[in-house]
Amino acid sequence: MLDTDTESVVIVGAGAAGCTIALLLARYGIATTVIEERRDTRLHPAAHVINARTLEIWNQASPALGRALEAITPPIDTVNIIRWCTDVRSDPIGEIDLLSQPDRLAEVRAHSAHLISHIGQHLLMPEMWRALDDEPLVELRRGWRAELGGERLTLRSADTDPVVVEPRFVIAADGANSGLRDAAGIAMTGPVLANMGSVFFHAPQLYPSGASRPLLSWIYHPRFSGVMIAHADDDYVLMTPYLHAAQSIASDSRGYWNRVLPEVIGSTDYRIRSTGTWTMTKQIADRFRRDTLLLIGDAAHRFPHTGGFGLNSGVQDAHNLAWKLAAILRDGASESLLDTYETERRPVVARFAEQSTGNHFKLDDVTAPLGITNRSLHTATEIIGKLPVNWLPDSVIARVTDALTGAQMSRTRRLLRQNARSSRLRERMSAAIPGQEEHFVASGLEFGYAYAGPLIDTAEGRCPDGDVALYHPTTQPGARLPHAIVRDQEGREVSTHDVIARRGLTVFTADASSWTDALNSTSVSVPLTVVALTSAGGEGRSPVELFEVGDRGAVVVRPDGHVVWRSRIGPSEVDRLRTFLVRRWESVYPDIPADVNLYSVKAEGR
Repeated sequence: MLDTDTESVVIVGAGAAGCTIALLLARYGIATTVIEERRDTRLHPAAHVINARTLEIWNQASPALGRALEAITPPIDTVNIIRWCTDVRSDPIGEIDLLSQPDRLAEVRAHSAHLISHIGQHLLMPEMWRALDDEPLVELRRGWRAELGGERLTLRSADTDPVVVEPRFVIAADGANSGLRDAAGIAMTGPVLANMGSVFFHAPQLYPSGASRPLLSWIYHPRFSGVMIAHADDDYVLMTPYLHAAQSIASDSRGYWNRVLPEVIGSTDYRIRSTGTWTMTKQIADRFRRDTLLLIGDAAHRFPHTGGFGLNSGVQDAHNLAWKLAAILRDGASESLLDTYETERRPVVARFAEQSTGNHFKLDDVTAPLGITNRSLHTATEIIGKLPVNWLPDSVIARVTDALTGAQMSRTRRLLRQNARSSRLRERMSAAIPGQEEHFVASGLEFGYAYAGPLIDTAEGRCPDGDVALYHPTTQPGARLPHAIVRDQEGREVSTHDVIARRGLTVFTADASSWTDALNSTSVSVPLTVVALTSAGGEGRSPVELFEVGDRGAVVVRPDGHVVWRSRIGPSEVDRLRTFLVRRWESVYPDIPADVNLYSVKAEGR
């Protein structure tokens, strides 16, 4: 498949973002080649929070992938506890039960056909690679690496001679240490917050039968301070910060974890699967595009893990970009359309970066009574990183940094004492735990991120940023179209997101015949699909109510499900819509004959 055809797209990196854009482009009939340095998916899990919005996008990209992921998603009542403790066997200092508010859960369920899920990346990526293998328009080349030189890519494999290609577009989905980004001279701006070490291990008897198994355990022990993540099949990840690569957690990771694990989990019945280190940063690329090179996912932005925005934001990048590439490659749009990618995505990822960093430091509210904080860790990390210590032997650096780390963790001994002072300390920490909920429940950001820019009508002003925790459905231009259940023309229950046209724009209205007549009587410059929302009874808010435009108005939506224009008045505003389309959208679809198609669905009202 790989050639120098002017229509070719090469994606470098088969992580979640790279796989997503390959599958989305295939839906538009666009073939891609995916270059991946690894021959097998990574065993060591990284991300595990999969937002409902991400599942919406994946189900659009590949229904088969959606079904496969549904089969490995744990029931929500097994991943609802967030706990603070001194070790995994001790009584908790406090905890958050994400199912403690049934009304809130019912509200969240109403926002999407999907629910936030917890799937370890070690389980996710094999399913995504299978989806690529099953897609005829995607060629996944394992064991290859790509080097960028100008507009050319040199592709290397141990098995063949180098191949030099000059594709129409190159997607840099090659992760936090992106070689393509560096070769393009694009810098990452932002601080390093901490160095992190982790272990992935199997412990079948960690929790007694019938005992609650927390999804996350924040552990404060004299030998360890960090977090444990519960995965499927009695697998776990344990993470903790360190100050310098000379410390044994980085230089002798298995030896370190074999010393620490028995104390933290209270058992020697475990098996280490893998270990790793990574750098926690809050960094965003200075630009997301250089000519035909486009950065997505971790290549474009890196956040703390606190909040789970990393993988999910990369999937959103792919979703934003795929339909624009399709408009260029299939429908004659100018490459200037790609300028809107950064215009729209940068404010969103900047907000995610702020929120995840805020979550990281807000954990200090719980641990400040101990004298252990992420702010002090950040300061120490910066100081150690700037000190000219390279001339010292690693053994000396390790002793010093181990002593600093040990001095901090030793403060947790106060939690283990059986006295009134220890009880008061635990009570102070426990009282701060409910304030951490935004860290774990952020549906306002999950669904409520909005875009601004030349493709969005500004008559109502910019769509405001919503709450972090609470999502308020809206059709103000820039926002994601609200989800509602409708029946399609074959009688199947589907989401409003499932009836959005892949090309052109979709007009949702309860007055479809009038809008169709009005649009057909004027010279419409962009292909439009009119979705007629007809009432089918049912309980709850119907799409007509959710869409905020009454029985006569209309909501216009682009292929990625974001609203671009709306009218509360009715078809008499067709001239205003036409003016908007001519000014903002005519150049996006110049090669598609402009027509109006009518598609009727029935609103279920739930």
